[in-house]
Amino acid sequence: MKAFTLSALALSALMTSALGFTATRLAAAAAPIRIGVGGPMTGSDAVFGTQMRNGVEQAVHDINAAGGILGKTLTVEIGDDAGDPKRAAPIANKFIADHVNFVVGHFNSGATLPASAIYAEHDILEITPASTNPQITERGLETLFRTCGRDDQQTAVAAKFLARFGTRKIAILHDRTSYGKGLADATRAQLAKLGIKDVLYDSVDKGEQNYSSLMAKIKASGADIVYWGGQQTEAALILRQMREHGVKAALMASDAIAADDFASVAGDATIGTYMTFPSDPRNRPEAANVLKEFKARNIDPETYTLYSYAAVEVIKQAVERAKSLDPIALAKLMHTGMHFKTVLGNISFDAKGDITRPDYIVFIWRKGPDGKISYYPLKK
Repeated sequence: MKAFTLSALALSALMTSALGFTATRLAAAAAPIRIGVGGPMTGSDAVFGTQMRNGVEQAVHDINAAGGILGKTLTVEIGDDAGDPKRAAPIANKFIADHVNFVVGHFNSGATLPASAIYAEHDILEITPASTNPQITERGLETLFRTCGRDDQQTAVAAKFLARFGTRKIAILHDRTSYGKGLADATRAQLAKLGIKDVLYDSVDKGEQNYSSLMAKIKASGADIVYWGGQQTEAALILRQMREHGVKAALMASDAIAADDFASVAGDATIGTYMTFPSDPRNRPEAANVLKEFKARNIDPETYTLYSYAAVEVIKQAVERAKSLDPIALAKLMHTGMHFKTVLGNISFDAKGDITRPDYIVFIWRKGPDGKISYYPLKK
């Protein structure tokens, strides 16, 4: 009788264990695929965080409506780093604690650098749609990719343009961030290769608003054009104050000013400003149907919206090809040069995680036929 009781207890334990194991497997199978969006949802760069969120949420909606990925639905978790590198690490750790499968982000290079190291340590696949600092992908992080180009690619285009500009008196300014200083230094180096030395190299603090002393320096330099390495808020304020102080020099900046908010702050001073940015993805035939969906929601998918949408498309196709959610397996697949069909067109990645088809060109801000100030490709 005693032996029977022990056997019954053992059987009960085995059944409980088996049921628990089955329940765990069923729960894992039913669990949604969690996509974290890390970026500046508040702060001076919040417009770009909103673009990233819009792009990911629309892509997730479209994929779920079509049946999900491997039969699983997708959910979105938002992490607001406010564009601050110090807030990026806590966001990354929260995503990990919440069992996020993939991350689209971050936006600012300064935030992506620390966050990506944490994701890589925990084997989280990350795709940034906006961080262009070369060091992002130069560190050999296997699970890190980007759908945007690199600063050394767009600064080469900027320098070539600047070298042909006027009397070649070029001032170079930056906001002391990883992104801004990286742009300024890369442009300066590219110009040096072309035999051109800047007449002014200076910096300001991100968030600064009064640039009176800077205006005096620009005037004294005699610069024909000012190259700005930094975000759009400071760029717009500097441009507006240049005109208020009688500085006639043109301004050139990077993809960071590719948003209508730039013109909203700088006003008419925006007209005649140059910038580097890839060909507008809104004009690609691959994006036509998605554009209609955004229009129905009264959203203009400008700048990084479609780059974020494309990041989710890449994740979907990689998972379906590998038939796995394992980030290491997906990363190995993505590094093979596999082509992904996206709203940006067909894209692939190199061994570093960079896209193999950067297409930066020069744009100019001007008034369109409707009287609205926006950016248009500069005619050669």
